[in-house]
Amino acid sequence: MRKTSHYSDDVNEKLIINLREIGHMMRMQYEGKASQKRILIILSKLETITQKELTVRLGIQPGSVSEILTKLENAGLIIRQENETDHRTTTIQLTDLGKQQALEATMQRQSRHEQMFACLTEQEKTTLQSLLEKVSEDWEVRFAKSANHDHHHHHGQHKPHFDK
Repeated sequence: MRKTSHYSDDVNEKLIINLREIGHMMRMQYEGKASQKRILIILSKLETITQKELTVRLGIQPGSVSEILTKLENAGLIIRQENETDHRTTTIQLTDLGKQQALEATMQRQSRHEQMFACLTEQEKTTLQSLLEKVSEDWEVRFAKSANHDHHHHHGQHKPHFDK
């Protein structure tokens, strides 16, 4: 088992340090909130999605989503269509090439996730998941006031979620 190189004997501090280090490693390994691969993976799970729904799901600014979608469209991976009844709404769907690349990105993600937890048995993974959920649920209640305050500073964006 990995030991932290930090001097503290305080188990709470060690937990925070480990969670911070794990968070840093996950950010390095993950595609990012609005990577092209992440958008392809999201689209592969849905028939279509509106640009507005995608923006909310990613938790980023509409201009950023539009920029990435333009790149995906230019690469022939998606089709954007204006809604005929509501011209303010744009629907997005994958092309056949986009579906193929989304499948490759999904398989790469699955492989990476397996590697990230390869050191754990299935039972250990289940235990870790249960413990993390317990802490997360407690923190959502315990720190809700400060979390809501922070969300307002981030333009009311939703907390990021990692697509499975």
